Parts: sequence; C-alpha cells; structure tokens
Amino acid sequence: MGLSRRLAGLCLGAALLIGGWTDVQAQPRTRVMIYTASEAEELTALKAAIETDLPDIEVQWVRDSTGVITARLMAERDSPRADMVFGLVASSLLLLERMNLLESYRPQGADGLKPAFQDSSEPYSWTGLDAFVVALCFNTEEAGKANIPKPESWGDLTHPSLRNRLVMPHPASSGTGFLIVSSWIQIMGEEAAWRYMEALHQNVALYTHSGSAPCVQAARGERVLGISFDMRAARERTLGAPIDIIVPRDGVGWEMGALAIMRGRAAPQAAAARRIADWATGRSAQELFARFYGIVGRPGVINVPPNYPADAESRMIRLDYTWMADNRDRILAEWSKRFDSGTPQGK
Repeated sequence: MGLSRRLAGLCLGAALLIGGWTDVQAQPRTRVMIYTASEAEELTALKAAIETDLPDIEVQWVRDSTGVITARLMAERDSPRADMVFGLVASSLLLLERMNLLESYRPQGADGLKPAFQDSSEPYSWTGLDAFVVALCFNTEEAGKANIPKPESWGDLTHPSLRNRLVMPHPASSGTGFLIVSSWIQIMGEEAAWRYMEALHQNVALYTHSGSAPCVQAARGERVLGISFDMRAARERTLGAPIDIIVPRDGVGWEMGALAIMRGRAAPQAAAARRIADWATGRSAQELFARFYGIVGRPGVINVPPNYPADAESRMIRLDYTWMADNRDRILAEWSKRFDSGTPQGK
C-alpha cells in the first residue's frame, strides 16, 4: 500500500508538473509592434532570433522606406501605434527625439558599442546598431555598349554620356536618398551642392522609392548606374551582376540603423521593447547584424561580406546628424521645389 500510494503521488505530481508546464507554454506572448525600415530579407532572420532568445515576446513588423516610416510616426504622434522603432536611421530618430516621442532608455549593452553608435545627448533615447555607406553600382556591360567611362568622383556623374542612364533614391521617401542629398551639402557646401544637383538632374532617369532599387536596376541592366549603398551593391555583385562597386574618392555619407522605444506605451509592451533593446546590443545580435552589414556597432564584430568595397570605411565623411535632423524639412522642401515635378518617381 505504501508503495502504491507513493507511485500514485508521483503520478499526480508529474501530472501537475505537466499541466503546469502546459499552462506556461499556453500563456500568450507579449506582442511588440515594431516599425522598421530594414531590408525585407533581414526581418525574417531578426524575428526568428528575437523570438528564440526571448520566447515570451512576439515581434510584429511594420515595414516601409525610411521617409514613409518617419512620416507615419510623426502623423501618429497623438495616437501612436508603434511600440518600438528598429532599423530606422539615426537622423530620423533625432527628429522624433526633438518631438518628445521617444522613451528615455539606455540598453544594458550600449556601453559596449562604438561611441558613434550611442546617443550623446540627454536623456538617452536611441541606440545605433549597424551602418551603411553610400556606394555606386556601375554596370560595366551596359557602360561598354555606350562607351561610358567609369566614374571615380561625384563630379563624374554629370558626364553627358550618362544622360537618362542614372537612377537614385528619392530623398523624401528613402533614408538613403536623404542621406545622399544631405551629405552632398556637407561635402560641397550648400550653394555648390544645389548647383551640382541641378547638373546631375539632367542625367537622372528616375528617383526611386527605396534605397536598394537603384542598385537592383543597375544590376539588371535597366540602368547604367545606380546610386545606392554598400551592402546592396556587394550582394548584387555576389549574385553575379556585372557591376563595379564605386565609393567616390571625394567622400561619401553613411548612416546608422538605430532603435528606440516609443513614449507612453502600455507597460507590457514597453518592458518587452526594453528587453529587445538589451538583446540588440549584445554580441550574438551584433554578429547577426554583421551578416547583413559591413559595419556594426560593437567593436570586434567583423564579417567582411563577399565583394564588399575595401575603401568604404576609409571614405566615410564626418557627418553632422543633428544638423541633418534640424534641416530635414527645409532640405526636402527645396529639393522638391527644384526637382520633384521634373522626373517621375518609381519603384
């Protein structure tokens, strides 16, 4: 009898343990709505990694180009829907910071990142994750057919042989596009930069919705040259596209993909977003980012992708992101006045 009772007790205990474990597993996960401008191919891997390491959290992405996501966050300021922003450029987050839309939070691993990837103002509200560099995708096959010389500097893009053969991202919808325009102003000076853009406009066949589209079009031979960014260029060349990757010798702009937590979110979502922010600054997450970017925030995490331009980091200029955020509306208004009606926008 004693043994039978003990066995019955053990079975009951096991049943309770199994039932308890089932109850834990059945508990609903905290869903975090994250607005992002990261490339679509990154998001599946990021979601899987976050939900594996933080199994009580469910990630729901809302993805669009940088300009669209930034405008949406600003439009929703009185009735915010996003719990968190992930992979939006730092200059956009500075703009949101000035509008008091971001929660003050310094992730646990932020101190281990390079100084440029840490918010230098108080209160601390955004953290850089990875960086992309402006680069040119030059289709050598199409260029050879038209006897177009390979460009080496920004000025070379105004060569008459490139008339209607060049494509670049629209600065109002694409973060890469705004980075390109604002970096020209910082490289050349404002008056000279607008003159340059007037000349370049004669060669632009299309201003695209996204920053990757110009390189994709050049890789397919639809255009001779696309102004885009480093990782898309390396990816297209690795896939076999007949492109040279050019980082202009007179310097290029670069931007950080960054994260922030939106102010005033419900307690469970805010807590979950803080845990995602902590996760994103850790080494394993940074190693994941390095699969998609040549430059990440954590020192010592290095993964040089195939065909990545060797001179990219050395030609990065020193950019004033605060100036970019403060002058964004003015720059976009001026650009639209000069160029928006002259060339159609496409994807």
